[in-house]
Amino acid sequence: MSTPANAAVIGAGPNGLAAAVTLARAGIPVTVFEAAESIGGGTRTMELVSPGILHDVCSAIHPMALGTEFFRQFEIDRRVEFVVPEASYANPLDGAHGDRAPVAYRDLDRTRRELGRDGAAYARVYRPVLERLEGVIDFALGGGLLRWPRELPAALTMALRTAEQGTPLWGARFREAAAPALLSGVAAHSIGRMPNLATAGVGIVLGALGHATGWPVPVGGSRSIADALRADLLAHGGRIELSHEVRDLGELDEFDITMFDTSVRGLLSIAGERLPAGYRRALTRFRFGDAATKVDFVLDGPIPWRDPRVHAAPTVHLGGTREQAAAAEREVARGKHPEQPFVLLAQPNDFDPGRNPAGTNAVWSYTHVPHGSDVDMVPAVIAQIERFAPGFRDRIVAVHQTSAADLARYNANYVGGDFSAGAITLRQLLARPVLSPEPWRTPLPGVYLCSSATPPGPGVHGLSGWYAARTALRREFGLGAPDLGVGSE
Repeated sequence: MSTPANAAVIGAGPNGLAAAVTLARAGIPVTVFEAAESIGGGTRTMELVSPGILHDVCSAIHPMALGTEFFRQFEIDRRVEFVVPEASYANPLDGAHGDRAPVAYRDLDRTRRELGRDGAAYARVYRPVLERLEGVIDFALGGGLLRWPRELPAALTMALRTAEQGTPLWGARFREAAAPALLSGVAAHSIGRMPNLATAGVGIVLGALGHATGWPVPVGGSRSIADALRADLLAHGGRIELSHEVRDLGELDEFDITMFDTSVRGLLSIAGERLPAGYRRALTRFRFGDAATKVDFVLDGPIPWRDPRVHAAPTVHLGGTREQAAAAEREVARGKHPEQPFVLLAQPNDFDPGRNPAGTNAVWSYTHVPHGSDVDMVPAVIAQIERFAPGFRDRIVAVHQTSAADLARYNANYVGGDFSAGAITLRQLLARPVLSPEPWRTPLPGVYLCSSATPPGPGVHGLSGWYAARTALRREFGLGAPDLGVGSE
């Protein structure tokens, strides 16, 4: 076949939409099938807590929106309005460490100055990474760790920093609590024991983006990213069918390409015995990780941070010191619910005040819990926020919990509440979901996996979908990657 007939994409999350846009831009008619009533997956924005007040359902702040290749080529900054604060994230401390919160600014030198005695050591962690940032991002997010890096010095820099921060050597540079807390807070985004190489690698990349392109807040909520992808898809002839759950691959026999923006479990369920037995066995060995429970708040005003400088950061890591955060993550890995959990909090209202009615403050947070948890984490989350913002509980107007079990019901990709679509371990970064130079390609002709279960893994970056679609274009039709820019055809 020299020309394509059509393509199906199962799932309208950011990766599914990225795959669909890429295929449509190459001239292939695309239909996206989404089981839910709306597009977006991890980039939905809805009235979760109170009528008329918007909360992001999953992702709220987007470290990868401006610094990764798919969105750069898509020119997302010309399609979505972002607020990029000078501060990317903060990590309040207390007790013997004082009430001053370390803050990671886009300006590394400003961060260095405010960190005091450990400032120079902290800067030495990130400066070589920032000097080779393009090569580092290509190595970490460029389509699998099995390929030879385009820039070997950048890859070595990333490897050395990961080896340091992912092993018991992680504290060798530092004498105080602030700088290590900043590093551990961002590493904890990946959910896992610390120190370890996988979480350290995630932390180095996210931290470097925080000091380079920043951690942007999309105006109007995360749904604006999905809306931009949808608009481009429709403009290039694509279609989206909502409330259409695909249960069997046979339903899509009319399509020449099928892209699965699903979990590994979803691929196994829908494709079933059409997949070769050996590949099915390999997929069943793919492991899901621990989970998140989300707790959203409506407040009657700003969060009363003990250190007002925390208001400058859209993301706040509430784990205390490095040792305290690591202890909480160890408890989760042991199947327990920590008394003082690591809490990741976003305060988008401070940067996008027009999103919600005046006088209200929509606060987004999640905490790490064991796989499949349905435990009520609201009291522990409130207590952890109150620890660094005395009087927080008195400002609460309404609160809503989405447990890990609820997350799994909300999105079939979040198995057991694992929003990473598979545990972030060194093994599963190398074999995601199988060990292959083209892990998006399945043994079934024309069938590709394009979700976060493939490289480079979780995050709102569209890269998994983009890589899968480019692989399909080359393999199935001998086509190159299309231009994705605004106004290009």
